[in-house]
Amino acid sequence: MASLEQYHAKRDFKKTAEPAGKVVRKKGEAGGIFVIHKHAATRLHYDLRLEHAGVLWSWAVTRGPSLDPHEKRLAVHVEDHPIDYAPFEGTIPKGEYGGGSVIVWDEGTWTPDGDPAKAMKKGHIDFELNGHKLHGRWHLVRLRPRPGEKRDNWLLIKSDDAAARPGEDILKDEPRSVKSGLTIEEVGEGKTARGEKPKVWHSNKPAAGTAKASGHKLEFVEPQLATLERDAPSGEDWLHEVKFDGYRMQAQIAGTDVRLLTRTGLDWTEKFGGEIVAELAGLKCNDAIIDGEVVVLADSGVSSFALLQQDLSAKRTHRFMYYVFDLMRLDGKDLRGEPLVERKQALQELLGKQSENPAVRFSDHFAEPGKIMLEHACRMGLEGVVSKRADAPYRSGRGPTWVKSKCTARQEFVIGGYLPSDKTGRGLRSLLVGYYEGGKLHYAGRVGTGFSTKGANELKKKLDALKATASPFNAAVPKGKGLVWVKPELVGEVEFRSWTSDRIIRHASFQGLREDKPAEEVVQEKPKAAPTAKSAVEAKPASSAAKAAGTARTTVKLSHPDKLLWPDEKISKQALLDHYALVWPRMKPFVVDRPLSLVRAPDGVHGQRFFQKHASAGMHEKIGKTNDPTDGEEILFIRDFDGIAALVQLGVVEIHIWGCTIDDLARPDQIVFDLDPDEGVDVEAVRAAALDIRGKLDELSLPNFVKTSGGKGFHVVVPLKPSADWAEVKSFAHDFARALEQGAPDRYTATLSKKARTGKIFVDYLRNGSGATTVAPYSSRAKKGATVSMPVTWAEIEAGLAPNAFPIGDKTTLKQLAKADPWADFFKKGKVLKRG
Repeated sequence: MASLEQYHAKRDFKKTAEPAGKVVRKKGEAGGIFVIHKHAATRLHYDLRLEHAGVLWSWAVTRGPSLDPHEKRLAVHVEDHPIDYAPFEGTIPKGEYGGGSVIVWDEGTWTPDGDPAKAMKKGHIDFELNGHKLHGRWHLVRLRPRPGEKRDNWLLIKSDDAAARPGEDILKDEPRSVKSGLTIEEVGEGKTARGEKPKVWHSNKPAAGTAKASGHKLEFVEPQLATLERDAPSGEDWLHEVKFDGYRMQAQIAGTDVRLLTRTGLDWTEKFGGEIVAELAGLKCNDAIIDGEVVVLADSGVSSFALLQQDLSAKRTHRFMYYVFDLMRLDGKDLRGEPLVERKQALQELLGKQSENPAVRFSDHFAEPGKIMLEHACRMGLEGVVSKRADAPYRSGRGPTWVKSKCTARQEFVIGGYLPSDKTGRGLRSLLVGYYEGGKLHYAGRVGTGFSTKGANELKKKLDALKATASPFNAAVPKGKGLVWVKPELVGEVEFRSWTSDRIIRHASFQGLREDKPAEEVVQEKPKAAPTAKSAVEAKPASSAAKAAGTARTTVKLSHPDKLLWPDEKISKQALLDHYALVWPRMKPFVVDRPLSLVRAPDGVHGQRFFQKHASAGMHEKIGKTNDPTDGEEILFIRDFDGIAALVQLGVVEIHIWGCTIDDLARPDQIVFDLDPDEGVDVEAVRAAALDIRGKLDELSLPNFVKTSGGKGFHVVVPLKPSADWAEVKSFAHDFARALEQGAPDRYTATLSKKARTGKIFVDYLRNGSGATTVAPYSSRAKKGATVSMPVTWAEIEAGLAPNAFPIGDKTTLKQLAKADPWADFFKKGKVLKRG
């Protein structure tokens, strides 16, 4: 029975700001929130707290948590704390129990394996953390008490998984609070952290465009949860949604007041605030309760929990997106008893017509068979799908009408080493595995689960017979205590969740040895690539447009060339390739040997779209790869028209470029000013802005060129002779944009936020940072009309040219390409950017 008697007995709440709190019962699954307080009491230590049975189980970890699986940190079990203690930051007065400064060093959710109460009694708790700083699996293990020992001593140990970081000191690297951003010293100096808002609240403010809110109390609705199944359900009764990797969040709207609550009811409005809250507050309703997930999308277009945590820690909110998928209440009516399809329809109608890049987005669903939907999700690098009964009501807790199924992959790997277990009777802790590429064995990660005790012992015997004195891998790998190298002769079947960007497998499980395949034949398995013609045979262009280009020939064969990428405009993969064949002589210097980022829409622009910056499985050999020395990530580039054809084969609908070449990543050769008008700004004002920028660049004697964006604005581009670095170029671009803003603050803004853009044109200078991109000249756009970003003359801008004037294959576009190339001498006119 959870109790706070000991907690209350130790504190005088007239003297300390710590919350008195009470036991807060909840329904649903085990686990909940976790928090780690950094506590500068008599001795600096870290307090680990795990929610269970209405309180926070607590351990004082004397040296703090470690990401190294070989570091066992002493954790003294102390009195339970109230749930209200989780967000506490401040200074406990000297002389009081625990006197000293406290910060929230990390927080998030924890998920135990099995029944945590039984695990506590047994003295071994296995669990997973999803926090800002701590992730993956962990263990709490009770130590046998020594004679006369009064303390309840445990060990906190990190599992050897993908989140392990041997040799790293997370305490040193990440000293600040995830709540306030303050250090423990700053809190001790009297700086104040922000507190959490209450879970239940009132509002009498009217919503915009609606009647006055009724002043009712909105109660927190425990979320509905999905049951994990291996396969997605089939049948017409099910709808399938993308499984996001973010924070489940319940939005409560009363008038213009908005709260964002976690799945356990904590108020995280301040964490995610900004644009999400502003858009929710603008919805035309008196009140509403909405279910969804806050995410940050990686360059690939897939939600990334790691990026979300980074933004939370840095207090960045501009990349947060709230994907909403259910509506439990609207204008005083409880909708939970209505069928899912009707709730989602009401939600979509509530959102109304959305802007091009809203912070609050409707999570669409698909009616394809579950198996096919899961296959699509896995091919796109998603975590999986959530399948829901279309006719089911909303029911809190875990049930059979919501099912989640996750992506897994299997393939053979060569075993190149192992870490022995430190547990009696078990031979192995993990295997080090790899695959061959170019005759060399590449490291692919560790496999630490899937062994039975007997199987692990038998496998260790076989490996010990193959012991080697040196690593068989072609590069250094993370080492561990007792690491044993072996000759790369044994092949194992491994099931895993996904590949990381540096080609390391995640959540891997050993399935058994494979004796039917030689080790040297094991390679990284990728989705089947598009068929290509034999390299010795040059395939002919497929149309008269392609023939007109003369030099644009390709050995790459399109699969399904008639597939429509822009269904409304009837533009197929072949039509897109024909466009590139036609513009290739002009486009070539702007895309060859340059780092690329890609917008892909394999199922057309009305289907799933995602942004891809790094290499992935299944890419055609004509798409080159090199490493970015700043982060080691693979960079994509092309060398010839075969590369363009390979991009089209992948369903690339937009090609974005860095402002530099792969041979000189540190020095840009152009400056880009992207004019991004707010909704409602007249196109004439955007044209005037482009001409204004030209005039000011002329005053600085800087050459300048212009192209249509294919959307709402224009791009003004300055060619450079590479000399200045990215910081210098970005600094110049920022100062230039600020000068425009200061000269005409009613017309321009150099601030990214939507609030600052109201009625103005955002002069986007951010395209000029290292790794930032802009759409390439002559690239198609994933927009209505299948438009192209087209280089044009300043005279054409003065004559009233529209930013979306050039659709693929249109007579207007063909006529434009028949004219002289307005950017023919672009790089010849490049100048050195003068410093200072």
